[in-house]
Amino acid sequence: MCGAPVVLNMLTNVSDGKPLERPVYILTAGAPPPAAVLLRTESLGFIVSHGYGLTETGGVVVCCTWKKKWNKFPAEEKARIKARQGVRTPGMAQVDVIDPVSGKSVKRDGKTLGEIVLRGSCIMLGYLKNPEANAKAMKNGWFYTGDVGVMHPDGYLEIKDRSKDVIISGGENLSSVEVESVLYTHPAVNEAAVVARPDEFWGETPCAFLSLKEGVKEKPTEKRCWHFAGQNCRTTWYRRRW
Repeated sequence: MCGAPVVLNMLTNVSDGKPLERPVYILTAGAPPPAAVLLRTESLGFIVSHGYGLTETGGVVVCCTWKKKWNKFPAEEKARIKARQGVRTPGMAQVDVIDPVSGKSVKRDGKTLGEIVLRGSCIMLGYLKNPEANAKAMKNGWFYTGDVGVMHPDGYLEIKDRSKDVIISGGENLSSVEVESVLYTHPAVNEAAVVARPDEFWGETPCAFLSLKEGVKEKPTEKRCWHFAGQNCRTTWYRRRW
């Protein structure tokens, strides 16, 4: 079976907590899945595969191919690894993350942000009767996805945001996806969405919209939620400015 991360989240919330009688394979794609959602899904007995693709690529062109050596890692670490988009499939010639200014590949350090670009035979020829969109998306044989990501040292791609959703604060590019992933680990949070909020000093700061799980005995305050996010984000910016 297959479903977007929101479907996986629904499965974990409607479940009575009992594991499945037998393993069920499920493919997720369509949005960056929070590691916390993958962890809860697999704890029920689902075996999750994670793919990445666009309408313009005709489907999944990047997959988080699993390595046996990762099986010995703790469940939380395995979920974090599986949340990455992965490596190219046979139908895709090249996958890269480039600096939008220089046009060169970013460092493979899992930290340096850039735009995800793809090259392969399965990519569309272009948008119908839309030369402006084609000029923006197709350059020198590369398709510019509009997704912002990082490349890890092992060659695995990880999406950090859509370019239009990146929060620009104090001259820094901040990932809304990273904050959402952290908020999903809060025991009271069912769903999380983070957007940019205008700020007179920083220009923009994160603003989170949350839905809580049913039956929560003590609803967390806004201050506690932001404190939780600030304490658990790996990026020091969040801890500095909240």
